[in-house]
Amino acid sequence: MNHLDPARHVRGESQYLDDIPVQHGTLYAAVVESPVAHGKLLSIDATAALQLPGVVRVLTAVDIPGENQIGGIVPDEPLLAEGHVHFRGQPVALVLADSEHAAHAALRHVRVEVSPLPIIVDPREAAAQGELIVPPRTFRIGAAEEAWAGCAHVFEGVAESGGQEHLYIETQGAYAFPTEMGGVRVISSTQGPTAVQRHTARVLGVGMHQVEVDVTRLGGGFGGKEDQATTWGALAALGAFVVRRPVKLVLDRMADMRMTGKRHPYSSDFKIGLDADLRIVAYEVTFYQNAGAAADLSPAVLERTLFHATNAYFIPNVTATAYSCRTNLPPNTAFRGFGGPQGMFVIESAIACAAEKLGVTPADIQQRNLLREGDLFPYRQPTEGCHAEQAWNTAAELYDLSARRREVAEFNAAHKLQKKGLAVMPICFGISFTKTAMNQARALVHIYTDGSVGVSTGAVEMGQGVNIKIAQVAAQTLGISLSRVKVESTNTTRVANTSPSAASATADLNGKATQLACLALRERLLRLAATELKINYEGLQIENEQVLAAGKPADTTWEKLVSAAYWQRISLSENAHYATPDLHFNPETNQGYPFAYHVYGTALTTVRVDCLRGTYEVEAVQIAHDFGQSMNPAVDRGQIEGGAVQGIGWMTLEELVFNDEGRLLSNSLNSYKIPDLYSVPKVLDVHFLDTPGHSRAVLRSKAVGEPPLMYGIGTYFALRDAIRAFNPAADISFSAPMTPEKVLVNLHPDFKFTPAPTPAWNSPAPLNSVTTSEDS
Repeated sequence: MNHLDPARHVRGESQYLDDIPVQHGTLYAAVVESPVAHGKLLSIDATAALQLPGVVRVLTAVDIPGENQIGGIVPDEPLLAEGHVHFRGQPVALVLADSEHAAHAALRHVRVEVSPLPIIVDPREAAAQGELIVPPRTFRIGAAEEAWAGCAHVFEGVAESGGQEHLYIETQGAYAFPTEMGGVRVISSTQGPTAVQRHTARVLGVGMHQVEVDVTRLGGGFGGKEDQATTWGALAALGAFVVRRPVKLVLDRMADMRMTGKRHPYSSDFKIGLDADLRIVAYEVTFYQNAGAAADLSPAVLERTLFHATNAYFIPNVTATAYSCRTNLPPNTAFRGFGGPQGMFVIESAIACAAEKLGVTPADIQQRNLLREGDLFPYRQPTEGCHAEQAWNTAAELYDLSARRREVAEFNAAHKLQKKGLAVMPICFGISFTKTAMNQARALVHIYTDGSVGVSTGAVEMGQGVNIKIAQVAAQTLGISLSRVKVESTNTTRVANTSPSAASATADLNGKATQLACLALRERLLRLAATELKINYEGLQIENEQVLAAGKPADTTWEKLVSAAYWQRISLSENAHYATPDLHFNPETNQGYPFAYHVYGTALTTVRVDCLRGTYEVEAVQIAHDFGQSMNPAVDRGQIEGGAVQGIGWMTLEELVFNDEGRLLSNSLNSYKIPDLYSVPKVLDVHFLDTPGHSRAVLRSKAVGEPPLMYGIGTYFALRDAIRAFNPAADISFSAPMTPEKVLVNLHPDFKFTPAPTPAWNSPAPLNSVTTSEDS
């Protein structure tokens, strides 16, 4: 069974936020941005803007009826700047006008006066100045500080991983309508409808019951709409609430890139100790996370980095410390993997560092230290159903790792100006929200009198195929055709208090809730059938819309049974709640059982580098992945392929660049590159491991959203391997992404590379005028 939406997508029938027919009287919103990265906000003068044709209102922080605060984990993020500005692009005011053109034209006429303050863009500098979002966290197991003396080899180094732009096809936006009872209805492009509802209610000074949020689907999210969609939903709602007219706010691409946070860049220090047999004895790592100007989800992202600091390896002595550093950049946020990739990159860098200095392959160290059943993670959860070695061995055998090595060596010996590189990338990724309370979901299921079924959950469809999986759960549990099932839009009035669609847990949580609701309905209907047919209930089941007794057709069908239930006044609706069992985690001791299960896999990556130009191509990524008992192989394969390519982009092409003034220089698709058709591996093969799945996974089908992105890390290390084949003396820093420019510099370290000056077109004037106290 494939995804539900592609046919509608290619026919242009799928409805996104910007496709909603515009209601009469709608105003269009545009955001006045802070033109500097840090300063004291002295004044906002909208007089000239309000005199322009079509401009109805300019809202600032003083117009907020409730609390000017949308911070979730830490209340440190005003909806509209008040007192100070903390990053370039921070919303300062909201223009409301009769047309998009009028709204955007008015932006240049809003005068913002700012007194500049020092700007920090580097997380290590922020840490040195004590600019931290939350206190540092440390995960510890064993005694690393005592273990160094017993190590045969100890190596230290620094690893840097860059940010990543989400670049969802549908930009951020919301459409808000005032309601007759003094509230608002918001159609939002969000992964977290309840977050938009909660913070909008806070801003408006009303109860959450006065704010309805509805989501049909997203044109991509990747984590960028988990928390950051709140800003635009709340701003549109503020306009609709104050002016009592519908308000539509949709960012253009460059504004979206300029104003929103990205994947967190990390700068990290590592120290790794091995014994004579290449067993990792001790590992010490310090992460400096560039959080940006406000907390957003940074503390949670930081925590998941610590959870995944040792990737798929058992290390008995670990000390992992992390700092969430406040800088004057847009608040960075969730991105597929949610901090896990950053942690995994550092341990893989540490292993590569050790291997290169010892003259062995990284795989020699990797394979020897893979997790086994019962091993403890640094947070003291034991491995259960551990498939790390199975994934490695399957990939090595199926794709003939020994033959790949020989082919690479033979190619490199035969070619002077082209070299190949090979890397093995094992992964282990925990599935659950690490904040235990978020691991809950609800489902509302209605069976209509004609036998059709409507399902409402908190899951948001953003291209990952969650709707088809929920529909499959309902159809399979009820024993009916998939065509009878409709998955409704995600709406806070039908299913309340939802967790965001994130953490790869959406299908598990909402699918399990759907399953519980459908099981209750099924039992209700079969007990009616037992009474009507005078048959033992235990022997009844429904398959293919036929009631079976002891495996043989009984004298009733699904439609007849549903109709009989209605006339007997038996409820055909069910509201079920699911909470993942056994989860617990103590943030004081940093120990517990935070994950429902783990997903394992291994990828072999082969690259070819043009050593004259520094260009490269990914020849093959061959993956053995632990899907469990996949309920939808077509969707799951697509997730693996897309995730791997997105990870390759993060590790190679996608270089975010800010200058010292906090201005985004990679601010368009001219200067920020993502993988295109030519960047996709020539061979991208996915093998489904033979594993039993897990009882906490919906229908034992394991989550697939985030784990595959980490396979892309292997591309970075394959490129290192190729560079060293050309220049064995290369001193390559562990700095990602490995852009073609970095490859060229590492191939030819004596080559003097002088970057071209930033062209004028890449440094646009601010959208609104700015005066600093120095100007006056």
